Amino acid sequence: MEYRPLGNTDLKVSALCLGTMTFGEQNSKTDAHQQLDRAFERGVNFIDTAEMYAIPPRAETQGLTESHIGSWIAGTRIPRDQIILATKVAGPSESMRYLRGGPRLNAAHITQAVEDSLQRLRTDYIDLYQVHWPERSSNYFGSLGYRHVEEPETIPIEETYEALVDLIEAGKVRHLGVSNETPWGMLEYLRIAQTQGQPRIISIQNPYNLLNRSFEVGLAEIAIRERCPLLAYSPLAFGRLTGKYPDAAEAGARLNRWPEWFTRYNSQQVLDATDRYVALAQQLELSPATLALAFVRQQAFVGSVIIGATTLAQLDEDLDSASVVLSDAALQEIDAIHETLPNPAP
Repeated sequence: MEYRPLGNTDLKVSALCLGTMTFGEQNSKTDAHQQLDRAFERGVNFIDTAEMYAIPPRAETQGLTESHIGSWIAGTRIPRDQIILATKVAGPSESMRYLRGGPRLNAAHITQAVEDSLQRLRTDYIDLYQVHWPERSSNYFGSLGYRHVEEPETIPIEETYEALVDLIEAGKVRHLGVSNETPWGMLEYLRIAQTQGQPRIISIQNPYNLLNRSFEVGLAEIAIRERCPLLAYSPLAFGRLTGKYPDAAEAGARLNRWPEWFTRYNSQQVLDATDRYVALAQQLELSPATLALAFVRQQAFVGSVIIGATTLAQLDEDLDSASVVLSDAALQEIDAIHETLPNPAP
């Protein structure tokens, strides 16, 4: 397993990070513990979660993911300082009124959110605390076009950032990150930190995969020049890039169980592009999942690739991709497909 520095910090994270949003929905506590054990046996030292998980979000399962991780941390023999733990505070959501009456990114909500996460995770500090999505309306979660909306009641990034810095000063959080952010939002966090002489964000967690390379436009250069690397989520496009769909045997898979929730991966353009990438993987004698994960891992702006699985067999295949290096010729073939079918699932 390769380990990479996260920003200008002393954190060295594994090139593959264990994503956990299935814990508490598709995976039981026992499943979760088995996945965590296997990942750490294979060299993963980085876990990513969020207060709103499991996914799809429901009041009945909110917080279960962190709780399953917490019970594992409490029972494992792995020293806490060898586990790099990342979680997130939810942004505004009318559909999550069950979470603090509707989450916001002000000091009161952020303080309560981190206290609740610490309790569920059974730890006294979080290595990387991330804003899950912005307070303001912008083009994230599957939208490329920007439509400006004036929102006088939106909490400014500066207020959110100051509340996050307070958590560092209190010793509850070591480092800060953002997620589902735009170039403007990322630069605003960096600008405020520089102006105030306070800790910078050290990572950005956005979607990035063969079907969605929109991060390359604007954000990739910032990630490299500002040493604020991408933690790439959905590298397999919620399983679409494994090539397993459509398959009646995969009735329990996410895209089949909740098609209305993952609509970005169901268009004809997505299907056409996926067929091309699956054919390329076969040509290269790789599994489609291995091709997709190796492509993301090899990008210069990527700090870690967030993998997720519902079975140990899937997890092992994902972990095996860590040793695969795609040739320049293979990367050129990928780019050729991308040029004809660009970003069908932004």
